[in-house]
Amino acid sequence: MENSWQLVIDCTDPRTMVEFWSQAMRYIPEAHPEPHATWREHWQAMGVPDDELGPGVGDLPESLVDPQGNGPRWWFQQVPEAKSIKNRLHVDLLVGGGRSVEFETRKERVTHEAQRLADLGATIREVMDLPEMDHFAVCMADPEGNEFDVV
Repeated sequence: MENSWQLVIDCTDPRTMVEFWSQAMRYIPEAHPEPHATWREHWQAMGVPDDELGPGVGDLPESLVDPQGNGPRWWFQQVPEAKSIKNRLHVDLLVGGGRSVEFETRKERVTHEAQRLADLGATIREVMDLPEMDHFAVCMADPEGNEFDVV
């Protein structure tokens, strides 16, 4: 039996999340299934009622896929409420190279990536600069406030 999975993230604006996370993860928006012109058309053909789709839902891609085919699909599910509490699960973007890489090199890589993500709309929440523990990370939030770390 094949065991596959996807990451589902509740959000109020899937378009913004797809734009941000496609850049952050270097993923691509998932194409709608043929022969449909949009995801909305696909879901309507499946029988999903219009009142469940809401205005604009499915007109643009709301999911991301790894262009290499290795990572999980990410789906941004539109919900009416905004995020209000701390995540119980978060993503770590591993860009530093791990502890086999010299601390200052890791720090430079992580700092550079955190700034790139901030330029895309993320917020830097905290920098953990702990050379005595051989640890450097930047805690961030995506455009809807979901926490993630750049390590």
